[in-house]
Amino acid sequence: MLLTITNRREPATDLGYLLHKHPAKLQTYPLTFGQARVFYPGAGDDCCTIALWVEVDPIALVRNRRGPAGEGFSLQQYVNDRPYSANSFLSVAIAEVFGTALSGRCKDRDELVATPLQLTARIGVLPCRGGEGFLRRLFEPLGYLVTATRLPLDEQFPEWGESSYFTVELSGLVRLQDLLAHLYVLVPVLDDDKHYWVGPDEVDKLLRHGESWLASHPERDAIVERYLKRQRSLTRDALARLPVDDASEPDDEDDSQTKAIAEEAVETPIRLNELRLQTVIAVLKGCGANRVLDLGCNTGNLLRRLLDEPQFTEIVGMDVSHRVLEIATDKLHLDRLPERQRKRIKLMQGSLTYRDARLNGYDAAALIEVIEHLDPPRLAALERVLFEFARPGTVVVTTPNVEYNVHFAGLAPVEGGAPGKLRHADHRFEWTRAEFQTWSSRVAERFGYRVRFLPVGDDDLTTGPPTQMAVFDLVLGAESRSDASE
Repeated sequence: MLLTITNRREPATDLGYLLHKHPAKLQTYPLTFGQARVFYPGAGDDCCTIALWVEVDPIALVRNRRGPAGEGFSLQQYVNDRPYSANSFLSVAIAEVFGTALSGRCKDRDELVATPLQLTARIGVLPCRGGEGFLRRLFEPLGYLVTATRLPLDEQFPEWGESSYFTVELSGLVRLQDLLAHLYVLVPVLDDDKHYWVGPDEVDKLLRHGESWLASHPERDAIVERYLKRQRSLTRDALARLPVDDASEPDDEDDSQTKAIAEEAVETPIRLNELRLQTVIAVLKGCGANRVLDLGCNTGNLLRRLLDEPQFTEIVGMDVSHRVLEIATDKLHLDRLPERQRKRIKLMQGSLTYRDARLNGYDAAALIEVIEHLDPPRLAALERVLFEFARPGTVVVTTPNVEYNVHFAGLAPVEGGAPGKLRHADHRFEWTRAEFQTWSSRVAERFGYRVRFLPVGDDDLTTGPPTQMAVFDLVLGAESRSDASE
């Protein structure tokens, strides 16, 4: 089995520092089931590729076999695809050969561990029990561009049809440690088998390598079940020990509503929320949109105003919180709307950090005071979900202007003391005008949009407006310049 990893972020040879493998050396590592070889097909400043070649000894597999006596029948122990297709033995090889990088350590260049690189992983023969759709559902939510080529059962006999094996490439702007962790966990999940005895220690391995991403993954339950070979007691233990992920699970609803009320209280004197909604409606009407998304719709303040405008023929509100959507349903009186009105609007649960085909094909999307509730590392996933995959014609984004906070009682920094508070207890950040414009301009350039900036509220000469707005317009014929697809 063969795994190659290519880095295209200059200097590309940083890959060697992270993996602790010298490009000029061919290295061999003994394994209990065979051996692994590591070598570099190419190593330059602009592109560096490392290869992990794993040779499985079928006789050694039987000799070292663990588990209940009589497991499997004797011929199957010798005649199988294990020496040729990626499976749990590749995961073992990754852990033993690239263990330092997998654990997030780099002796010579420690700063590289946290640096996202432009990486492409290629697996020559990968079994996908569940098909290409399941493959994509595993890797695309993690931010990868997935390229999969299905292999025939036998090239000499095409009438036999296609196999369950694929040649797969995964590309993305990602830390090497994360890429290795994703491969370590998900390759055996795709194979839907483990070739060694699975016990309680496998739960610890799964939780360790899935610490930063598994809890929020949309296929979490399937991953846990397959990784632990469907052993119910282990599966229950793993799911019970997974942390609640902030991005996929909403805060306690009473607490969330309390925080929202507190934010509204801060902004009420200048009627900022109403000004925001009026400005957003004006922009959406001005761009000629008919089919509109309200992403992070909360309890439906924007949705109610969109319903009042006959121009908007299809209105979709999405939020991560089921409870918030229930409140929106009540506030909008959806059960009492005339049938014609009811057909115009739909509410759905979903996360903005996972690719969702339901978001495709809309004229416009609005994110009103949403991005500041995400941890900064998750913004990259939102960017791809919205601007690369969904690609609405117009995107309207509003966010607080932290420079304006000095005008709000209780938020201004104390002279000579700590900086001021943020407007909402759940805000992960609040940007200055320069920071917001830098982010917006980069997103527009990367994904083929033009961007313009509008003030919301009084535009103070010193601090700017209380809310800043970016309006992204898709450039006709433009292609996304996503780093992951280059």
